[in-house]
This record gives sequence, structure tokens and C-alpha cells, in this order.
Amino acid sequence: GILDKIRLYLIKKLLPHLEDRRKYHQEFASSTSFHGVHNIVQTQSKTRKVLWLLVVVGCLAIVIWQICSRFIYYFSWPTTTTVVVQYVENVKFPAVTFCNLNRFQAHAVSNLKIIFLIWNIVSGVLQKFAMEDKYSQELNDFLLGNQNFSIKEFTRKNGFYLNSSTLLECEFFGKPCYPQDFEHVFTEYGNCFTFNRDGLPARRVSLSGRGLHLLFDVQQEQFTDEPALGYTDAGITFVIHSPEELPRFDGLGLLTSVGMHAQVAIRQLKSIIQEYPWGECKPDIKLQYHKIYSTNGCLQECKARYIQDRCGCLPFILRGNGTECDLLKFYNCVYPAVYDIEVKALCTVGTHNSTCPAPCEEMDYPTTVTYSSFGGEKAIKYFSAKLKKSPEYIRQNLVRIDIKYHDLSYKTTQQQKALTISELLADVGGQLGLFCGASMITIIELLEYIFTNFCWMCIFLLLKAPEMPQWNNPSQNQQTHKEKKKGIQEC
Repeated sequence: GILDKIRLYLIKKLLPHLEDRRKYHQEFASSTSFHGVHNIVQTQSKTRKVLWLLVVVGCLAIVIWQICSRFIYYFSWPTTTTVVVQYVENVKFPAVTFCNLNRFQAHAVSNLKIIFLIWNIVSGVLQKFAMEDKYSQELNDFLLGNQNFSIKEFTRKNGFYLNSSTLLECEFFGKPCYPQDFEHVFTEYGNCFTFNRDGLPARRVSLSGRGLHLLFDVQQEQFTDEPALGYTDAGITFVIHSPEELPRFDGLGLLTSVGMHAQVAIRQLKSIIQEYPWGECKPDIKLQYHKIYSTNGCLQECKARYIQDRCGCLPFILRGNGTECDLLKFYNCVYPAVYDIEVKALCTVGTHNSTCPAPCEEMDYPTTVTYSSFGGEKAIKYFSAKLKKSPEYIRQNLVRIDIKYHDLSYKTTQQQKALTISELLADVGGQLGLFCGASMITIIELLEYIFTNFCWMCIFLLLKAPEMPQWNNPSQNQQTHKEKKKGIQEC
């Protein structure tokens, strides 16, 4: 029938005779580019056969061990770190955000001490703040009697301001600057002001040792804060950051107390890390309301989303598009929501599987700060006469800050793959070539040989070919003296 014809066709066309198969094995062993195999087949001496067999097996074992070790090393995702310092003719100046440690005007809060607590609750979305129970009743009474009170407008109007009376001197790279060169921003310190913010003309310096020179009058009599809440210092706090990023004071702000002169030397450090699994960054993450990705910006957007979903409004201190939260919402919903975010770790930072993984590229400005007392006797007399203030006022209110580059250079720290896929292939090829003399062509030869024998075996099993018993016949399985000389013909 048809099945018999198919069987006959497969046997005649696709399945060679036993002698042809033996000849195929012998020719492969003699002609393969896998070094050493032909020496086993062609040599007549049994001793040499054994020696060459040991050499081939030993080299094969070594190359398998080496290749496995290279693959294990590759899949451990190793990295190296390179540091490159490049000197340039000029360098971009960073953004600097300044705040008064005394956040509010004294006359505005003299009869309204609760404002300090309210602002701490509002700014709690930026930093951790735990409210004591003793303030709860006082806060409830204020909220019930002032439901239309706007802490945003109150702070903007009655917080720290920047004008010619608070910014006495401003100079950038030898040219004067003015209060209008600073941009207002809300932080946990209330009204703050940023110099060289993104969107303004980029400022560059071409000499180290020269940069931003400022002289502040903090006006302690005009501005005040609440020591009971931990605000006991007087002076200026500032943070140096990338112009594209928001200022972050929590743990990163620098302080200069009154009567002090701070000289800040900065360097520019760019960090580049690999994406997962070599590093912890995810290059496809984009922020909706921030120009560049940063963990601080990502955290703020994560908090904004959670608060907006839970409370139906958005704190004005966070970026986003939503209805602004009033004071009652801040106290009854936003504050508990921020607490849940912290306790339940709803917005996490650092690893690749966290809410906000590490950025693939990050610009940082390491600082070296030195302090000295502001002004000698002549300087005190000069400013006392200029401002028509007493020497004691000068010592208790003036703050001088100088910010400059240590040198005109970029320092780039880059995380790199210790072993790339091309280097892995080169290692594997080198091991195969060194121990076995093998190449890609050799691998193709072996695959062809294995595939051919696999097909023959499948035909044996499917058709139960007549030659099948011959493979199991002990009398035919025993090698003749001539076949023994041929070595591995039956392999």
C-alpha cells in the first residue's frame, strides 16, 4: 500500500546503508576541523590513540569549564566604574536657592502663632513632620473659625521677601545682579528665591575663584519663627542644585548664621549608571511635570498622585494639575495621606523595582565650605555708617555668602558593563580556539553531524528499519581487527 511505498522511499533515499554510515563517521573524524580527533582515528599505535584521546577529552573538559565560568560571570551582571576629569574653558553655573531661617514677618504672626504649625503641616509633603497632640485643639479651633483662610497667599505676602533692603549686595562674575534675577519658590522654609533657575539665560563662568557674591540682611526684628517647633537659628539656608531640578533642603541644605561669612567652593560631578540588571536605573521613566528625571521630582509626583486620588485635591506646594487643597483638606486628608505614604512606603526610592529608581544621569555639586566671622572693626563701622545701623545690628543680621568653582572641570563617574556580549563571544571563541582549535565553522560541522545522526535515529525508530537488529546483534557489534584500527568508527 501507500504506507509501504513511503517506507521503501525513506529507506532507499534518506537512510544510507550501514557501511555508508560507517564511512560517514570515519570521514567526519578524519576531516573535522576540531583538532586532535583525526589523530585518534588515523594513528596505528594504541598508545598514541589513548594519549590523543586523553588530550582531546582533557582540553574539552577545560574549555567547557572556562566557558561555563565566563557565562556565570556574565550573568552576575558585573560592572566597573570609570572616573574622567575634563578641563574646559568655561562651565555652567548651578542654581542656588536661598531662604531665611526666620520664615515669617513678625508683625503678621504676632497674634497668630498657629501659622507656624499650619505651614509645617502644609510643607509636610516635602519633609517629615510629626504634630504633637497638644496643638490639635488649637488648630481645630482656628480651622473652624477661618475656613476661607489661604496659607499660600498669607505666606507669599507675609513671609520672607527679597528686595534691596534684604539683599544688600549681589554680584555674579563681576557684574551686578538684582532681586528680580531671582525666582520665587515655595519650600519648607516658606518663601525662597532661586538664582539661575531653568528658563532664565544660562550663566557661565570662565575663571575659577569667581562666581556669585551675596550679602543678606536677615532683619531679625522683622522676621521671626517659633522656637517651640525647633526653629531656633537665625541666618540663611541655601542649597546648590541643577537649574532643571527643584531645590531639596531636607538633609542637603547648607546653613550660614548671622555675623558669618561662608565661602563655598563647588565642583561639578556627573554620575552615569547602567540600566537594570547592571545598574538600578530605568531609562524609559519620564516625569510629567518636571523637565528632567530626578528621584526628588519623582517622589513629589508620586505623592501628588496619591494625595489627589485620596483627597480629590492637590497641595499647592507640589507640581501638578488639580484643584488646590484648602486648609481643612490639608488637616483632615492631606496630612494623614502623607503619613500613610511614609509609614506604608507607598513611594520608594533607589532600586530598579521601587517607585522612583535611581536616575540614569545625575548632576551633583559637591561643596567645600569654610566659615569666618563677618567683618573686622573697619568693615563693621563701614556697614554701620552705610546702613545707618548700629555695629551690634550688623553683627546680628548680616550674612555674606560667596559661591565659586574650585576649578573649571567636569568630573564624570560612569558605571560600565564589565563584560559586554561581544566580549563574552570573544572570550568563548578564544577558549575554543586555544584548547580545541575550534571556530564557528567547527560548531556548524558538529551541529550538522549531530543533526544527521539524529535524523537517522528517528527513521530507525519510526520505520523499524531492517538494519535495526544489526545494531543490537552481539556478533556484529564486536569489532574486527581491521575495525579496531579505525578507532571510533562506531561512535
